[in-house]
Amino acid sequence: MEKVKIIMEWLKTAQSLQMSYLDVRRRDLVFKMDDWIFLKVSLMKVGKKWKLSLRYVIPHKIIQRIGWLAYNLELPPEMSLLHQVFHVSMLKKVDGDPSLIIPVETIEVNEELTYQEIQVAILDRQV
Repeated sequence: MEKVKIIMEWLKTAQSLQMSYLDVRRRDLVFKMDDWIFLKVSLMKVGKKWKLSLRYVIPHKIIQRIGWLAYNLELPPEMSLLHQVFHVSMLKKVDGDPSLIIPVETIEVNEELTYQEIQVAILDRQV
C-alpha cells in the first residue's frame, strides 16, 4: 500500500505540472455569427499533396454556433465533400477585410521564380 501511495503522489505531481503548462498555453476562442475565419484543413482532403501548400484556406463565414466548441461554416462548392461543422481548434480569425484577400492560385510564378505585379488600386496621388 505504501508503494501505491507513492505512485499516486507522483501521478498527482505530474498531472499538476502538465496542467500548469496547459493553462499558460490555453486561450478561449469565441467567434460570433457572420465572423470571417480561416479553416485549417488536411491537404489530402482538399486535393493538394505538396509540402509547402497553405494550412489555412480561403476565408469562410460562420453560419451557426453549435455548442461550446463547434461552428457551422459556409463552404464553397469545391469543398462540398467536407463536413460543415468544425471544432474551434481548426479555426483562425481573419484580421481585416476578407474581400481584400487575394487567393494564391491567381498569382502565377514563372520558371525564374518571378511574377508580374498587377495594380489593384491607386492608394495615393501627388501633384
